[in-house]
Amino acid sequence: MGEQLSPEEKFSLITRNLQEVLGEEKVKQVLQERELKVYWGTATTGKPHVAYFVPMSKIADFLRAGCEVTVLFADLHAYLDNMKAPWELLELRVKYYEQVIKAMLESIGVPLEKLRFIKGTDFQLSREYTLDVYRLSSMVTEHDAKKAGAEVVKQVEHPLLSGLLYPGLQALDEEYLKVDAQFGGVDQRKIFTLAEKYLPSLGYAKRAHLMNPMVPGLTGVKMSSSEEESKIDLLDSKEDVKKKLKKAFCEPGNIQNNGVLSFVKYVLFPLRGEFSIKRDPKWGGDRIYAVFEEVEKDFAAELIHPGDLKASVEAALNELLEPIRKKFQSPELRKLTNSAYPSSSKTKTGGKGAKAGGGGGGGGEDDELVPSRLDIRVGKVISVEKHPDADSLYLEKIDVGEPEPRTVVSGLVAYVSQEELQDRTVLLLCNLKPQKMRGIESQAMLLCASIEGEPRRVEPLDPPEGSSPGERVFVEGWESGNPDDRLNPKKKVWEKLQVDLKISDECVAQWKDRKLMTKLGQITCKTLKGGNIS
Repeated sequence: MGEQLSPEEKFSLITRNLQEVLGEEKVKQVLQERELKVYWGTATTGKPHVAYFVPMSKIADFLRAGCEVTVLFADLHAYLDNMKAPWELLELRVKYYEQVIKAMLESIGVPLEKLRFIKGTDFQLSREYTLDVYRLSSMVTEHDAKKAGAEVVKQVEHPLLSGLLYPGLQALDEEYLKVDAQFGGVDQRKIFTLAEKYLPSLGYAKRAHLMNPMVPGLTGVKMSSSEEESKIDLLDSKEDVKKKLKKAFCEPGNIQNNGVLSFVKYVLFPLRGEFSIKRDPKWGGDRIYAVFEEVEKDFAAELIHPGDLKASVEAALNELLEPIRKKFQSPELRKLTNSAYPSSSKTKTGGKGAKAGGGGGGGGEDDELVPSRLDIRVGKVISVEKHPDADSLYLEKIDVGEPEPRTVVSGLVAYVSQEELQDRTVLLLCNLKPQKMRGIESQAMLLCASIEGEPRRVEPLDPPEGSSPGERVFVEGWESGNPDDRLNPKKKVWEKLQVDLKISDECVAQWKDRKLMTKLGQITCKTLKGGNIS
C-alpha cells in the first residue's frame, strides 16, 4: 500500500478531513525519506460506538498512504481516568476492545496484518518507563498537567492525582512506541502540546500530531460512551439503529451539529467515495453523490429531507455493523461482552461512596423513577443573542433565583425570535450535567413543547402569570419530594421520565396525566396539543 503514491500524495491522504496538524513539516520531511510511523490510542473504558468508525476510516487512509500504524489499547489510562475501568475488569476490557476494533477494521476492509496492536501495560510498567514518569513529574507543573487533561480526563469536584499523571503517560507513549506522529481527536490538543513542550526536556524528539474533528453525536453534541441517547452501539440491532436515528437531531436545512450529516462526511465518503440517497420518485428519486459538499449543499437548501438522509445513513450503517454483529454472536464473545461490562447491579453493591438511608432524590430511593427528582424551576430570560459559533443556536442568560443567572444554549432560533424570548418567563431543568454546545457550557435545559412534522413546531412552556424566577415546578402528587443535586447521566433519569411528559388536549403540561404545577397554577403551552416535552 502506498508504493505508487508520491510523498505529496501520501501527505494529502494522511491529512484529509483532519481538523489540525501540528508539525506538518516534520511529516513531509519523513515522507521524503521513508514511511511515516503513526500511533492511535484508545482508553479501554466504555463500549466503543459508531463514532469509532471515524478514526478507523483515518487508519485506513494511513495504511493506503503506506504508514506503519500502531493501535494502543491504553488499559492503564482507562484506570487513571478517575477509575473509569475498575482494576479487576482491565484485562477483560482490553480483550473486548481488541475484538471489537479488529471487527470494525475488517468490516471496512482494512488488512489487520498491516497493523501492530499493543497493550499499554505491556511496556508502561517497565523500569525505564516508570523512571521516565518520575522524571517527567519533576518537570511538569500541576497547572500544566491539569490543563492538558481538561478536555479528556473526567472532571470531578475532587480530582484524583491519577488524572494529573494521565497526560504525561500519553506523551511518553510517543517515545516508547517509537513513532513519528500521534493521531487523535482535537479534544486531545492540550495533551499533544504538553508532549511537544516536555519530551525534548527528557532528551526525546518532538513528534507531529494529527487531529480529527470531534464528530457530533445524535443529540447534536459529542458522541459519548456514557451518554446512551447520543450514540449507536456497535452491537445495536437494526431496530435499535432505526429508533436512535429517528430521534437524532437533524433539522431541515441545518448543517451545524448534525451528527447524521457528519457520519456521511467523516465515515461513509472516506470509505466508499460516494453516498447514495434513497427516496420516493415523486421527491426526486434516488441519487448518488460523488462529493460530500454536494450532499451538504442540497441538505442546506432543503433538497434532501432529514427522513431520507436518516434512512440512507441507516442502510449504510447497518452494512458496516452486520459483520460485527455476526462475529459477536459467538458464545465466547457474548461471554466476553457480559464479563467486561457486567450489569451495574453486579458491580455496584455499596462500597465506598455509596449512599445509605435517605439520599437526595425521591424519598431516599436513588433508583426510584419519580418526577420529584427533577429540579424544574421558573426562569426569566434577561438576555438573548445568537451563539457566536452557531447560527442555529441561541445563547441566553436566565434568572432562576440564584445569585448569578445561568447560561443556557438552546436550539430555538428556527422557532422563536429573539424579541419573543427577551424578558419571557420560561421553565428550566436545572440539575442536568452541564454540556458544552459549540464551545459554550449550557448550565440548564430550556423546556419546550414540540410536534414533529413538516415543519417541526416548537414552543417554550409557559408558567402561570405572576410566577417568579426560582419557583419550583412539581407534578401533582409529588409536591414534597426533593430533587437530585445532579442527575446521574449514566442512570438516564431524565430520559426515562421525559418519555411520559406530554401536552394534553387542553394545552396543559402533564406527566402520566398528572399536571405540572407551581404554587400559582398549571404549566401550559400556547397551541401544541398532544405535543412532547423536552
